[in-house]
Amino acid sequence: MNLRVRLFAGLRERAGRDELALDGLPEGLTVGALKRELEARYPALGSLAHVAGVVGTQYANDATRLSAADEVSLLPPVSGGAPSADELLARGVFELAQAPLELAALQARVGHPSCGAIASFLGTTRDTHQGRRVLRLEYEAFEAMTGPEMERIFARCRATVATAPERALRMLVIHRVGVVEIGQPSVAIVVASPHRDAAFVACRFLIDELKQSLPIWKKEVYADGAAWIGERS
Repeated sequence: MNLRVRLFAGLRERAGRDELALDGLPEGLTVGALKRELEARYPALGSLAHVAGVVGTQYANDATRLSAADEVSLLPPVSGGAPSADELLARGVFELAQAPLELAALQARVGHPSCGAIASFLGTTRDTHQGRRVLRLEYEAFEAMTGPEMERIFARCRATVATAPERALRMLVIHRVGVVEIGQPSVAIVVASPHRDAAFVACRFLIDELKQSLPIWKKEVYADGAAWIGERS
C-alpha cells in the first residue's frame, strides 16, 4: 500500500517538506503503526506519540485503519497545547488493541500519588459457551464510532461517580480486536481514585455501559462452526 502524508508547522519544518510519500506499507495499517513507520524512515521528525492523525478532515485515533485511498495528515499540538496524560485519564482513555493485554502495565498507566485505590476488571475468553467447546474468539469493531461512543460513556461515568474531589477518577479502557485465544483478556478496565468506593463503582459502570452500546461484536469459533454472539458483545 502507498500513502501520501501531509505535514504542518514544526513537523513540516523538521521534514523539510510539506508532504511525504510512503510505499510498501502493509494493507490495513493503523494510524499508530504509520507514525512508527515514519519515525523509523524519517528520524528528523522525532517522536510522533503526541501528534494527532487526521483522515480527510476528521481526527483519527491510533487504532484507526488506513487504506490507500485515504488522505492522511499529521498535526502537531495546536496553539492551545495538547492535554496532558493526567487530563486525558481524568476524562477517560479508550484504545483498541490487537496485542495481548498486560494488566500490570495498564495499572501503572492510571496509578497516581493522589490515588489510594486502583480497581480493575478483565473479561477473559472461556473455553465453553452453552455446552459448546470454544476454540477462540474473534472481535470486530466499528472503529470510527468506538471512540466517540466511549467518550459519551466516560462522560456519564464522571457525572454519576466523580461527584466530589475525593471521588476523582482516572479511567482506562482497552478492548481487543481480531483473534483472542482462550484464557486471554478481551477487555480491560482500570480505574484509579483517591478511595476504593469510587474506583469500584466506576469500574462496574464502565463495563456495564460499554456492553450495552459500544459497537464491538464477538464471534465464537467452535470445532464445527462459528456464531456471532449477541449479536453485540
